[in-house]
Amino acid sequence: MSDQQAGGAAHGYETVLYEVEGHVATVTLNRPDKLNAFNQVMVDEFRVLWERVRTDDDVHAVVLRAAGERAFCTGTDVTDRIHLADNVWSRDDPGRGLSPKQNRVWKPVVAAVHGMVAGGAFYWLNDCDIVIGADDATFFDPHVSYGMTSALEPIGLARRIPLGEALRWALLGLDERMSAARAREIGLVSELVPYTQLWGRADELARIIAAKPPEAVQGTVRAIWETHGLDRETAQALGWHYTTIGNPLGKPQVSRENFVKPRWTLR
Repeated sequence: MSDQQAGGAAHGYETVLYEVEGHVATVTLNRPDKLNAFNQVMVDEFRVLWERVRTDDDVHAVVLRAAGERAFCTGTDVTDRIHLADNVWSRDDPGRGLSPKQNRVWKPVVAAVHGMVAGGAFYWLNDCDIVIGADDATFFDPHVSYGMTSALEPIGLARRIPLGEALRWALLGLDERMSAARAREIGLVSELVPYTQLWGRADELARIIAAKPPEAVQGTVRAIWETHGLDRETAQALGWHYTTIGNPLGKPQVSRENFVKPRWTLR
């Protein structure tokens, strides 16, 4: 089995694989025959999974990836749709189950994307901390081509990339795909690697982060996400509270006397 393949269910999950090794949780979307499209089972399993990640102090960082060669995720499974309440006001956005941030996971999530990355896949991408891509990745949104309003995914995407790029992605639908190179240019992904190196590189980044003091890392993630979108003065004022909580005076979490600086790399 190559490092780009995954086998059967693990830890009782039907749609994902989950394992923890060396403080890194690896989560693999595991519906390759469905292009890793999500159904209600996957949404429900992610609610449980993110709670597990959030409360397990042995987990310091997460890698999110997908099985199969063709796609990271193509959104909702149209043959096994999400369950919606009859009462429109009782319906729940599936992103509330899929998104790490909506489940208050402040442990950094590194997403590794390849192949087709479409529509509802952005429930994850919009809320991950680092996104790297294989050089074969393509990004598109089919909603408007099928006569459906595209709202939740581009609203989140517009907070990560230029507004015009989010609008183009949503409005051109199936007539255009964004290349991996373009995604890198506009900051949707921070790094591109050959497909065969994708999982290894994501794991490497996660382990670099996981080796750092976890309280400092989680406080940093939470401070940035919870103040994102606020005006600068309000964000800076709130930022001081995060440092007060996370950096108690006189109690440094890392002794500078014994600290060994790593060999840095240039990106």
